[in-house]
Amino acid sequence: MNTVIATGNLGNDPEMFYSTSGDPIASFNLAVKSGKDKTSWIKVTAFKKLAEVCESYLHKGAKVIVNGSLDQEKWESNGENRSNIKIIAHTIEFMKTDGRGFDGQQRGDDVPY
Repeated sequence: MNTVIATGNLGNDPEMFYSTSGDPIASFNLAVKSGKDKTSWIKVTAFKKLAEVCESYLHKGAKVIVNGSLDQEKWESNGENRSNIKIIAHTIEFMKTDGRGFDGQQRGDDVPY
């Protein structure tokens, strides 16, 4: 089973782009504490409706819990094999935002995911 849960803060506003079939894709970096004074950065990717929700409600600094699966990207650069691990988000729970997308009010029961 490939399941991961990560809690952290967005390092940037979600970037939105679209697949060749027109499906929305959102991507952002998540800062996760991995020790007393150490922070790890994990790329998170969300698709379709969840991607639209990320673009509408999340922002740099927002604290979230991401539940998803790990995915390894592989590519070649300058003749060297490279790889990166990212999380494909299945759900995202909002822990703290600045209220963007909530019409000035932030209520947990209004959050769509």
